[in-house]
Amino acid sequence: MQVLRKLLFPVSLVYGTVVHLRNLLFDSGILKSETYKILTICVGNLSVGGTGKTPMIELLIRTLGKENSIAVLSRGYKRKSKGFHLSDPKSTITELGDEPYQIHLKFPEVFVAVDTDRRNGISKLKSLINPKVILLDDAFQHRWVKAGLNILLTSYDNLYVDDWFLPTGNLRDAKKEANRAQLIIVTKCPEDLSKSSANKIIKKINPVENQLVLFTKLEYDKGLKGQSEVLDINQLRNTQFTLITGIANPEPLVTHLKSKGLKFEHLPFKDHHFFTEKEIENLKKKRLILTTEKDYVRLNGQLENIIYITVKHTFLFDGQLTLEKAIHEFMK
Repeated sequence: MQVLRKLLFPVSLVYGTVVHLRNLLFDSGILKSETYKILTICVGNLSVGGTGKTPMIELLIRTLGKENSIAVLSRGYKRKSKGFHLSDPKSTITELGDEPYQIHLKFPEVFVAVDTDRRNGISKLKSLINPKVILLDDAFQHRWVKAGLNILLTSYDNLYVDDWFLPTGNLRDAKKEANRAQLIIVTKCPEDLSKSSANKIIKKINPVENQLVLFTKLEYDKGLKGQSEVLDINQLRNTQFTLITGIANPEPLVTHLKSKGLKFEHLPFKDHHFFTEKEIENLKKKRLILTTEKDYVRLNGQLENIIYITVKHTFLFDGQLTLEKAIHEFMK
């Protein structure tokens, strides 16, 4: 696979040229970015998948608190519906897509909408519910909308500054576009990341003036949830189980489970994978299935032998206070 990606280097040069041209048209004003009076916070990345956007949206929801009327606007990748769709008690995963549906179930007080046209989605949300703030999920590269606050995520083990354009690398946007972000968050850091190592990363990123660089680690819940009871992860030490993942990068989860001394079979699927009837029948034969929260919302109701593990971002150093201060200033 790596050899093929290197052979496609000429394609990545063409892709990069197109990306630079597009950004130039926006920078020069030939293509217009639309601004809104309503508060908008964008969470995104420069690469394809795997930086933890959904857990960051969830963190922002908790940080903003229930006193604020919040809406989340997402593309709704691989959903079966078309156009604009606003969540309601009867919404399904096929209408919203897996990640928006996960947020809808987890935060019923939050309005969740999907629309590939972000400008139309914002206008619809403003006219229908007029929330105080809209969280734009995976919208950093959608320059038709100019968010009030941009949060850029980059993974510790694959910093955007070390990456290259698709298909040779994973970049879908130019590295210099990171300058548009007010906050750059390095995600999936090791727990023992030292301050000196963090400073080396900051130096490599080379933030522009007034740009903040923060660091988070992934924190997995010890309680494994299912349709009824909650199991402690340590209860799996002497249990045969199968790990099912349909996410961009399952390695952090695999590493975490192995660090707990667990032995398991791992069946990886592509990100946002919708399981076929044949696959479901095969999974029913497994003794016990552990999966991610995102995969669980696609599999729930089809399997009984399934539990899931939740994950969240935890800031290192004084990052949480810095984030809260930045959002407080923005909200004012």
